[in-house]
Amino acid sequence: MTDPQDNRDLIVMPFAPLVARIIAEATVVDDRILKIDHFLNHRIEPDLMRLMGVALADRLMHFRPNLLLTAEASGIAPALAVAMATGLPMVYAKKYSPEVEPPALSRLVPSPTKGGSARLVIAQRYLPAGARVALVDDFLANGRTALALAEIVAEAGAELVVAGFLVEKLFQGGRAGLEALGIPVAALAQIERLSGGKVIMRLDRE
Repeated sequence: MTDPQDNRDLIVMPFAPLVARIIAEATVVDDRILKIDHFLNHRIEPDLMRLMGVALADRLMHFRPNLLLTAEASGIAPALAVAMATGLPMVYAKKYSPEVEPPALSRLVPSPTKGGSARLVIAQRYLPAGARVALVDDFLANGRTALALAEIVAEAGAELVVAGFLVEKLFQGGRAGLEALGIPVAALAQIERLSGGKVIMRLDRE
């Protein structure tokens, strides 16, 4: 695997257009919840999503993936934007449905914000052994979904070579679990904390 330190400046470099939108437009609820769904993962602006896809692709392609992986639903838009920027095929894990073609790979992921849990399922033939996989998602928070997908990739006999996110909430610690597995993490915008109804961003490369 590529040493993440070799590309550290690139993979943690803030993407200025996204950072500016978060600072100017984010709503913070109880210094706990960040709402930017009006341009990121509910209402989607195609031009911004395209630019973010190109920026994230620049960070991920240094690790030479040949397959992109995400989870429905909010991961689909950024993963598709990266797929269109790179020409790589994209697979998304479905929330459990009996229509998923067997044999299938799955993991149960608890949701601390929504309550309950969801089962992510991927038809095994779409995640071939030996594939070099880049994970793409909108947010990295506690990392549960990312770690579940990492387990699925390992079970398939593939390799997760990098994980990329539009927004990382550093204060929720999701990066640690991925880095413990030796998986480099790229993010376009990193949030240090939510305080006093404001978003405090990490704006440097340290």
